[in-house]
Amino acid sequence: MLGNNVDQQANMTRNTNGFLSDVERKAVIELRHAMHREPELSNAEWKTQERIRGALKQFGLTDAKTFHNTGLFIDIEGTGSGPKRSIAVRGDIDALPIHETRADLPYHSQIDGVMHACGHDVHGSIALGAALAFHRLRASFAGKVRVFFQPAEEAEPLGGRTVQDEKLLDGFDSAVGFHVSPDIPAGMFGAREGAVTKSADQFKLILTGKMAHGASPHKGVDAIAIAGAFINEVQKVVSREMPADDGAVVTIGTIHGGEATNIICPSVVMEGTIRTRSPERRGLLFQRIREVAEGVAAMHRGGAEFVVRTGEPVVVNDAEMVQRFRRAVHERAGQEAFFTGKKEIAGSDDFGFYSACVPSIYFWLGTRAPGNESHVHTPTFGASDELIIPATELTVGYILDLLNA
Repeated sequence: MLGNNVDQQANMTRNTNGFLSDVERKAVIELRHAMHREPELSNAEWKTQERIRGALKQFGLTDAKTFHNTGLFIDIEGTGSGPKRSIAVRGDIDALPIHETRADLPYHSQIDGVMHACGHDVHGSIALGAALAFHRLRASFAGKVRVFFQPAEEAEPLGGRTVQDEKLLDGFDSAVGFHVSPDIPAGMFGAREGAVTKSADQFKLILTGKMAHGASPHKGVDAIAIAGAFINEVQKVVSREMPADDGAVVTIGTIHGGEATNIICPSVVMEGTIRTRSPERRGLLFQRIREVAEGVAAMHRGGAEFVVRTGEPVVVNDAEMVQRFRRAVHERAGQEAFFTGKKEIAGSDDFGFYSACVPSIYFWLGTRAPGNESHVHTPTFGASDELIIPATELTVGYILDLLNA
């Protein structure tokens, strides 16, 4: 099986159409190594931003614009004939607060406690390759390609929300995103229509009671008792009111309350997350959790204040774009390069803001190979350099197909 994976990866390399020149390929890999050696956390990607700006300028792309403080986007206008479609492509660039333990990599992180454990160095490098290729190939299309080097995918304030709020996709026909996947063999690509991630929203619940002496609980209202009842009841919203295939999850991550062993606690604060694959049921979950909190509090003669901070929406893949992507993989990488197994993400991605604005695709780039089996968000995650150029070539070819369809 491992031998087949290696053969598939080699086949992928042979069958790409060569949209990148040798010097562009070198620049793409150099960016990957530089980003990996000096990773930067969400909303602090200042060196990464300047590094990308410099790489673009080296190839004559001098009009990159700043967004979300530490992000960049660049527009490449086609000069050829044909339909004038506008396509956006995103590569995220932020790292995670994880200490890398991959000393075997010559470009391992040199920043203690920070690493590209989610493959954003790969994503940002592919985005650079796309920008360079489309700049040189601009006579091959008549429309526009906007390449986002997006910061802050991992943590608030989210870069994807800025793309939506600042209407940076207004007038665009579609958007393309991608993500590494150690669940898929190296050299393979996957995509499926519909919801492929979950939304991720945070809530804060303040439960109020009345203080009293611990020996006289009837004179007070116990906020800890209210909290216990809420924890039990809120899980029934998922188990009894949500379809099993929705994948809804309510997690209470923090709980704080009480000051002494002999005092009836007057206030408890808890925080958590709400996840679902259904954009329609997202609002329903907010409503039902609020109702459970207020109902349980009232039953115990207390009060409840429930506040939701909305996060990443569900990433929804456009069916037609997925079908076209499947054909692109078959044509450019071979029939066996399209991953047909079930693949979905339990987590979230702020590319959901893009797919909420325009028809979108979020495809997976397989990275699993000997030595690179670890999952993302772990200190041993890794992805081979050999996958980056083939993935870039496929991305460029696919977007060209979209531009000229």
